[in-house]
Amino acid sequence: MRKEVWFGLSILAAVIIAILVLMPAPADITNGHLGLLMLALIVVTIMLGFPTAFTLMGMGVMFTYLAYRNMGAQIAIEQTLDLMVLRTYAVMTNDVLIAVPLFIFMGYLVERANLIEKLFKSMHLAMARVPGSLAVATIITCAVFATATGIVGAVVTLMGLLALPAMLKAGYSVRLSAGAITAGGCLGIMIPPSVLLIVYGAVAGVSVVKLYAGAFFPGIMLALLYVFYVMIVAKISPKSAPPLSEEERRVTLPEFAQTVKDKVSNRALPGLIGAMKGKRNINVPMKTLLGQSFIALLPALVFVAAMGLTYKIVTAPAPAEATGLVEMGFSAEFDSQDQYSGGLAEPEGAEQLGAGSTEAAASTAVAEEAEEDAAAEATPAPQSFWITLIIGTILLIIFYAIFTFARLEIFKMLLSSFFPLAIMILAVLGSIVFGLATPSEAAAMGSFGGILLALAYRKLNMEMMKESVYLAAKTSAMVCWLFVGSSIFSAAFALLGGQEIINSWVMGMNLTPVEFMILAQIVIFLLGWPLEWTEIIVIFMPIFLPLLAHYQIDPLFFGLLVALNLQTAFLSPPVAMSAFYLKGVAPSHVTLNQIFAGMLPFMGIQIIAIVLLYLFPAIGLWLPQVLY
Repeated sequence: MRKEVWFGLSILAAVIIAILVLMPAPADITNGHLGLLMLALIVVTIMLGFPTAFTLMGMGVMFTYLAYRNMGAQIAIEQTLDLMVLRTYAVMTNDVLIAVPLFIFMGYLVERANLIEKLFKSMHLAMARVPGSLAVATIITCAVFATATGIVGAVVTLMGLLALPAMLKAGYSVRLSAGAITAGGCLGIMIPPSVLLIVYGAVAGVSVVKLYAGAFFPGIMLALLYVFYVMIVAKISPKSAPPLSEEERRVTLPEFAQTVKDKVSNRALPGLIGAMKGKRNINVPMKTLLGQSFIALLPALVFVAAMGLTYKIVTAPAPAEATGLVEMGFSAEFDSQDQYSGGLAEPEGAEQLGAGSTEAAASTAVAEEAEEDAAAEATPAPQSFWITLIIGTILLIIFYAIFTFARLEIFKMLLSSFFPLAIMILAVLGSIVFGLATPSEAAAMGSFGGILLALAYRKLNMEMMKESVYLAAKTSAMVCWLFVGSSIFSAAFALLGGQEIINSWVMGMNLTPVEFMILAQIVIFLLGWPLEWTEIIVIFMPIFLPLLAHYQIDPLFFGLLVALNLQTAFLSPPVAMSAFYLKGVAPSHVTLNQIFAGMLPFMGIQIIAIVLLYLFPAIGLWLPQVLY
């Protein structure tokens, strides 16, 4: 029997022994003890392989009946059935969960558009001169694709088929290759639009919009830490990640580019412009030169458009304060004899009424003139705008000075693979974060974007749509049943008083907020070994959440720490699902132990990321505070 199986069985045996030792005698068992027993049994049954959602419902129904058993059998059955209906209805009417099937559908559409091969190849060539370029390209490709799909298994499996053979052929160590693929594939759990954050927001009652804004920078930080680790390993141990040969870094130029390079210049923009003059463009059609020049100028055009839009925003006149006309009744005052005057008071004479009308008309005219003057005076652009403009211009000049035809071909590859995904992701996230759309509306936009991408890459057909809809419905049904089961389970746990016992026990330890946070994260980290993130969120988060107010911990910040921590649910044995996904498509000589060993350094990086986020909360909280 394998070591991983023995490890899982030993954890299972430890849970069962702890139940037998710690549970009191049958005569002394209270409802609170039944609640703790229910919590322990759910872990055991899930580890034994029972379906999580229906196990939660079954446990919840059984223990709810036990909670009401003293009221008589008939009343206990009625109360149990009422609780089931009410909890199920509460899940059905939860608006936050509408985004789940739409984001899942978007992910399946992007996965079936077969973008990952082009994305990896273009990233591989773009990072060719970076130490550990193949592993770096793998992590970035995984991050982008995992963000677009959110399906860890799909990303790890596809990258295992695509990147693992390439890295092994280039001489990369099995451990580094496996670690880069499995860790990179899990980034979709953290980086928005993440289904985990939606589920946590629904459980904790935290705004999904704020969670997305808060998780953006921690997710990027984690990806960058992975990249830095790979680059350091490649520098320290070149045998683990040897540099690519000149042949592997070579980009095949099309005929027109080779002609312009030989006759005019190797630099793309001067060469294309120079080829338009005189007879030097005789072998290259003018239409081709103009089209390629437009592509080469795209970075400059985007920069000019972005700076122009920014200038318009920062120089927009401030809205004028309303003067003159005041809402009726708000300008009324009391006179010296405490008699109310103004507002709706009857005028003493027609002359006073005429005078009042003249004054009102005059004040209105003054207010309109003031508003016109304010609109005419634009606010001067701040100094930071001009500094950004100068730095950006200098960088553009440097960029075009080294922008050869080989880099133009790589840029065109990125245009057809990386940028469409990036634009779709940024459009979805931007519409959510900046308040232009709710998560559900943005998810619908993302699904439509996935359809357009599949259509653009000529992968859209009825068979593909049927598969995507079926898989999205299947996964969404699993998530929704899981919510129903966890809702019933949590209600039963609260009825039995299990939450009160845990609260009393934790508060009785007299922990500081820091100590409580460390304890909570250690528990979640350990739970990531036998359980998946969905089970941890829906079963154990309702236990921790009531304690946050006592320790004055922001649920938003706690959720970001949990999201980082739950990366380990896919990277920690014995239920390291990403390892099993990779093993299923890896060559036969790649063992499961090698994959586990390759994942361990990346687990250490995750712990470092959690510590950094805790020490510097602004990494996650700055963007939500600025935007909201």
